[in-house]
Amino acid sequence: MNYRHAFHAGNFADVMKHALLVRILTYLQRKETPLRVIDTHAGIGLYDLAGDEAGRTGEWIEGIGRLDEPLAPEVEELLVPYRKVIADVRARHGGTIYPGSPAIVRELLRRQDRGVFVELHPADHALLSEAFNAVANLKVMHLDGWTALHALIPPKEKRGLVLIDPPYEKPNELERLGAELLAALKKWPTGVYAGWYPIKDVAPVDAVAARLDAESARPGLRLELYVDDPRDPSRLNGSGLFVLNPPWSLKEEAERLLPALAERLSRSGYGAYRCEAFGPPA
Repeated sequence: MNYRHAFHAGNFADVMKHALLVRILTYLQRKETPLRVIDTHAGIGLYDLAGDEAGRTGEWIEGIGRLDEPLAPEVEELLVPYRKVIADVRARHGGTIYPGSPAIVRELLRRQDRGVFVELHPADHALLSEAFNAVANLKVMHLDGWTALHALIPPKEKRGLVLIDPPYEKPNELERLGAELLAALKKWPTGVYAGWYPIKDVAPVDAVAARLDAESARPGLRLELYVDDPRDPSRLNGSGLFVLNPPWSLKEEAERLLPALAERLSRSGYGAYRCEAFGPPA
């Protein structure tokens, strides 16, 4: 599939991915020691929901647009930092802006932390650099994301998160995600890795999950949100994250968050989620 992100910003997949990203970063920052966040396929970082691309699809209306009304208190407790990031980004850049992962990282990083944003597309890299390169603890790189994944680990901080969010424009990129996660884990076994993927047909995801379960030397989580019945593989039915070395609290948080999002963001009355451990026990 072609997942040019400006057309999909703020949709259900963004809500799921970014809410969980914030939960992971919130956990990692419980320790004062520095950490590094590496975003291998960063995009442009800031998306205008009133712009032409987002306006053509209107996907945000059934995504972040459905979160105007609060969810149950125990779910809202988990969404507090995510909602704050959106508010802070809009205060900084305008009321119709939705933050991509670089903007989320920019808002959450502490002075002692560092972020590296990688983007290969020349025009997108230029926009990303303009928005974030002047921030003291951020660096924007013009590089292939898969190359950067291995070149940038392990970081000198020895703690941190790698977010892998490819556009899925090439064949077999889902299979590559699984292979690259396993290779990166061998190079930096203690890093936290979050690999995002779209879901049309569940079978290819099952195959990658089975490989990770069999070959990962570290514990992992398969987290998925479905807003349409995946038995129809002609459309985007859901999205997921493979998380290696997940925070110990993430499974319990996902089991509260994902069902609520599935109910609120479902299309045609269908909503479901998955929260499964794989690999060796934590």
